[in-house]
Amino acid sequence: MTAKDSKHPLRGIRSPLLPAVLALFVLSVNAQVDETLTEQVELEPAPEAGAEGYHQPPSLDDIPEGPFGDSVRSGWEAFVNTRQHPKAKRFVGNKQNCGNCHLAGGLAANSAPMWGAWGIYPKYRGKNDHVNTMDERIRGCFTYSMNANSSEAGGPPEPDSQVLKDLQTFFFWSAQGAPIGKNLPGRGYAAVPEPQNGSSVSRGEEVYQNQCSICHGSDGSGKFADDGRQIFPPLWGAGAYNWGAGMHRINTAAAFIKYNMPLGKASPVEKEAVLTDQQAWDVAAYINSHERPQDPRWEGNKASTDEKWHTHQCLYNETVRGHTLGDGAG
Repeated sequence: MTAKDSKHPLRGIRSPLLPAVLALFVLSVNAQVDETLTEQVELEPAPEAGAEGYHQPPSLDDIPEGPFGDSVRSGWEAFVNTRQHPKAKRFVGNKQNCGNCHLAGGLAANSAPMWGAWGIYPKYRGKNDHVNTMDERIRGCFTYSMNANSSEAGGPPEPDSQVLKDLQTFFFWSAQGAPIGKNLPGRGYAAVPEPQNGSSVSRGEEVYQNQCSICHGSDGSGKFADDGRQIFPPLWGAGAYNWGAGMHRINTAAAFIKYNMPLGKASPVEKEAVLTDQQAWDVAAYINSHERPQDPRWEGNKASTDEKWHTHQCLYNETVRGHTLGDGAG
């Protein structure tokens, strides 16, 4: 089957930090989320890298001592181990880490690196008609990808809270030397055009079982150490990103999967892939054909929530395997 084709037409790391993040499957949002947590829109594509290549962030070994360095280290730790971080964990309402959205702890080109995001904020967004800050952007990530509404705190971190300051300090540090206000090569994910045959849940299931289930489980539940530390994150169910996260969109998931998965085999920096475009789109459809936590923008029923917030390529409110998706998983 194809994903909302008639209803909503589409409008291996090579890094010294790989050992630190080898267990992190990346589920990111190639979208902007406004402060009022309303709608996601596509980013402008990043330019190709020229002879100068990509921005080279500083090494973690070069984080300075003192209060600034402490904040960088705290932000990095909150980013890659969000569920265990003392300041961040109370805002996580599922089994994800922020680092699941960005390979190499947010530093790999073409894997939504934070050095690529830092320099484009603050920015005006017509969707909410004001200048959005990075602080607001991170809160949106907590709300959707981390399902913060079901967390101990009941929502994302408060504006200008210490955990947001630490995360932004890490982002700022990673962008040292990068120009401000520029759409940098390597920002976001490398787009993968929709194949002529669209996307197929049934074909995607075969790809998933052959390429993904060894890490994420045949039931998509992920893998965890005895102490609860995440090894590989869930891809659907109560522990996954919710129906409002950008990764529930098939095109976004396909763009991530193509050059980032399987972990350690594909390389976003080199733009080397294991899967074909067709396989990436198909497995993205299969992953997103399962229930996950409800969209925080829930309108009271699936039809109205779909009409208002899901006018993009996804399977929300579509019937798959005899079930109309969008009930949510709790």
